[in-house]
Parts: sequence; C-alpha cells; structure tokens
Amino acid sequence: MTRGRFISLEGGEGAGKSTQAKRLAEALAARGIETLVTREPGGSEGAEAIRGLLMQGEVTRWSPHTEALLFAAARADHVEKHINPALGAGTWVICDRFIDSSRAYQGVAGGIDDAAVLALHGFGSRGLLPDRTFVLELSPEQGRARAEVRDGAGADRFAARGEQFHADVAAAFRRFAEVEPDRFRLIDAGGAADEVTTALLAGLADLLS
Repeated sequence: MTRGRFISLEGGEGAGKSTQAKRLAEALAARGIETLVTREPGGSEGAEAIRGLLMQGEVTRWSPHTEALLFAAARADHVEKHINPALGAGTWVICDRFIDSSRAYQGVAGGIDDAAVLALHGFGSRGLLPDRTFVLELSPEQGRARAEVRDGAGADRFAARGEQFHADVAAAFRRFAEVEPDRFRLIDAGGAADEVTTALLAGLADLLS
C-alpha cells in the first residue's frame, strides 16, 4: 500500500489554518483521496489533555522550555496514535500546526535554539516531517481582527502575546521557507477562502501528479 502524504498548515493567529484544513480535505476527497484532518497541540486523547495545560491560563504560566517539552510530549503521542497509522494506511494527513510551530513559537520567539527543539522532536516523534508545509501569511492587522472575531475575550495564551512576539513568529516561518524551499510554500491568506484553497491545491500539484 502506498504511504499517505503528510501536509501541515502553519502561520500566525487568525490566518485561517483550521478553515483551510477542512476545505483542503474536502477538495482532496473530491479527487478520491482519503484524508484525516487533525491539529496540534492535540489530535489524540493524550495530546488533547496536554493541550488544555498549554492553551489555558496566564501567558507566563509556562516558560518557553517547559512549553517545548509539553508540545514535544503531545506531538509524540499524536504521531504514534494517529498520524503514523493513518499515513501507513495510505491516508493523507492534514495537520493544523506541527513541528514548525514549536520551532517558531518556542524556538525563535521563545529564545530556544532550533537544534534543541528539533532534538526533542527527533526523540519524541522520530523526526517526522511533513511532505509539504504551507505557511498562511496574513498582515498583523488582519490576523488580530480575525483572532478577535474567533476568540472574543477568550484569547488563548499564545494569541494574547504582544506584537513583537507575533512578528518574530512570522519572520521565523518565512526564514524556514527560505531554508527549505522543497518542503515549504508561502500562501497569501488575505483573500477569499476559496482563493486560498485554490492556492493550496496548486501548491500540491507535484504531490498529486
């Protein structure tokens, strides 16, 4: 059986990752491709439990190092219980965030060396990387507006962080894309939802052929 493809969607707050993950899955299903849509942190019972610890509470609840360890633990369970079995069964997995979020948020913006974040990933998740990573780019103003509509007064620990933090995250994703052009694709997420989905499908043309 042919192994499935692994696709991750990355980007800042309010970029539309969860919406586009569902739309992309529908578009692939229309082409006869079985898909699994999942998210991080979360995606498995154990990882969802850790998600509650990570997303709730004050911004300063955890240090970047503690966050990195919690994310790595959640991801390890997610990969073992859901992602790898689905890929092995030939299913395409579409994940709302993956290792590159840890590299951007805890690594670049949090001040942890990229090699250390990747070392945790190598141990916990055997270094699994997506076949294609889309970075949904949006202006900070649009991102904040969308996140406010989405979250109201209940912004999570990461959405509630300052402008410089989110600027550092955005710059990190762009830098990753420059270093790994074969895996990454930058997508303008400022347009209509159907336009973004079309761009995502175009970015998968080589994997669909």
